[in-house]
Amino acid sequence: MASVRIEPAQISDLEWCARLMAGTEPWITLRQDLDTCRAKLSRPGNELFVAWDDERRLGFILLVPYGLAGSPYIVSIAVDEAARGRGVGSRLIAFAENHFAGRRHIFLCVSSFNHRAQTLYGRLGYERVGEFPNYIVEGHSELLLHKRLP
Repeated sequence: MASVRIEPAQISDLEWCARLMAGTEPWITLRQDLDTCRAKLSRPGNELFVAWDDERRLGFILLVPYGLAGSPYIVSIAVDEAARGRGVGSRLIAFAENHFAGRRHIFLCVSSFNHRAQTLYGRLGYERVGEFPNYIVEGHSELLLHKRLP
């Protein structure tokens, strides 16, 4: 996918991102409805970026520059179903790591039932450093992952 570009989100991107988020896993299982997703995406201090292929949105990444103990935190990442398995998620993660180059650490949480995402993050060098049992929904944990940035 050589033509993927990642740009800061515009106001016109917010509804698309919120609908993608609310309509897919893990947010369905986490009971994150459309209004909740809209609120997360537009929370002050968050940075939202959208991946594009020509004129089509492929996915997004939501970042907090000073999230966990002052370190960058990846709040959410989502890829449109039609674009999955084509490296978009990896590109979004690489974008975040480059965006925060020199910050030493980056964190994210992944749901215990989201095995595909756990595999991706492991392949990209993220290590599990904590677990929050029953944090968002009963019966599932949120796993805290960390990567040391160059």
